[in-house]
Amino acid sequence: MVTGPAWGPNPARATPFLPACRVPARNGRSAAVASPSLPLFVRDGRPVARGCRAAARHGEGGSSARCRRGVRSLPWRRQRIRGPPSEVLSVHDIPLRKRFLGRPAALGRALAAVLAVAAALLAGGGTALAAAPAAAAAAPGEPGDRNIHFTGRWDTTDPGAYTPYWAGAYLDVGFTGTTVKLQQRGTIDLWAAIDGGPLVGHLNVSGEVNLTPQPLAAGRHTLRVTYRVIAGSYHGDAVFQGLTLDSGATTYALPEPEHLIEFVGDSITVGTTTSLNHLTAYPWLIGEQLGAAHTAIAQGGACLVAAGCVGLEEQFARLDPNAPTPDWDFSRYQADAVVINLGTNDVGHGVSGAQFQQAYAHLLRTVRAAYPNAWIFALETFRGRYVAETQAAVQTVAGEGDGRVSFVDTTGWLSASDLSDAVHPNDQGHRTITRHLAPIIAARL
Repeated sequence: MVTGPAWGPNPARATPFLPACRVPARNGRSAAVASPSLPLFVRDGRPVARGCRAAARHGEGGSSARCRRGVRSLPWRRQRIRGPPSEVLSVHDIPLRKRFLGRPAALGRALAAVLAVAAALLAGGGTALAAAPAAAAAAPGEPGDRNIHFTGRWDTTDPGAYTPYWAGAYLDVGFTGTTVKLQQRGTIDLWAAIDGGPLVGHLNVSGEVNLTPQPLAAGRHTLRVTYRVIAGSYHGDAVFQGLTLDSGATTYALPEPEHLIEFVGDSITVGTTTSLNHLTAYPWLIGEQLGAAHTAIAQGGACLVAAGCVGLEEQFARLDPNAPTPDWDFSRYQADAVVINLGTNDVGHGVSGAQFQQAYAHLLRTVRAAYPNAWIFALETFRGRYVAETQAAVQTVAGEGDGRVSFVDTTGWLSASDLSDAVHPNDQGHRTITRHLAPIIAARL
């Protein structure tokens, strides 16, 4: 049973919460407060008791006899309440006696409405004082631990095993104690950073992976984990099954970045041929440089048009790049900027210019529907393919009223020394892209 409320200020008006059993005392005035079958409200950041006897006592309506007629069957507790009578006794500024006294049916309907509102707040991530959860909360370190923040598209349908599919997904969490171990279902290459230090590779590992072979100093620490990708497909079994902490240790939530940037593309966006794949690719570098969360909806070999390759015109909206269903739930996060770099591979699959332009405009509309407030950047491919068609697609959606989309001319950004082959930038090349592109994005965040 909840023995005391937790609340936050609401200067606009009284806010309904689920009931708590006690209201703290301040002025020594005694009043009857309803049992947990009646709601509690907050006015100006303070808890406000609700109850018929309290209304009668403080002149907000009704006699004790009238109270007994209206809510005779409800148990009462005598507690102390905060504040003068004028702060305690109205529900959304309508006197209690006008809404509930002598009207048991109205009282029942009101209580049911309050409970429904509270349940909706809980389901939607709102604030509530107390509720009986449908299921026990995840223990610290389990995949469902709310203190662990998952960036990118993670499949969370299995509460005991979370799986990312697209490149660049990662998790962040704070923890206490001196050690932390990662639980992995199968063999995987992964990278982990503790306390903001460099990412350390743990290659070909599975089961319980000790991330702190040298124990840390006792106290609060931070952890980031990401999985190695090869051409967009995770190298091994990228399934997170939780953390193991010291006895008595716990997790805590870290501050989240103000902005999130989503990068859409192919193997260049993934970071293929760089020393650490996505960790040395321009999406990761730009996100880290700008202090923004970042994720990549990218796959090696991907095209814009599905012509014998993964077509991001359609797969952009999916949880998994290699499956037609399910759709991704865009309400799980909102991007502030989206950077599209597509067209390098479509030439090899016989996509015509007209087909490419039409598909690009369709993708821009899809991105806009997913992220209504994001700025969309359509990059000229570094090989200079479908340049006119990309520009025309941008002009088409801009002409339809989208004022938050830009074509980015990348001519002359990369030289021969920036490439590891005829197509893919090397580490230096990705740093070069970052140097050019980061300020363009930052100007629109």
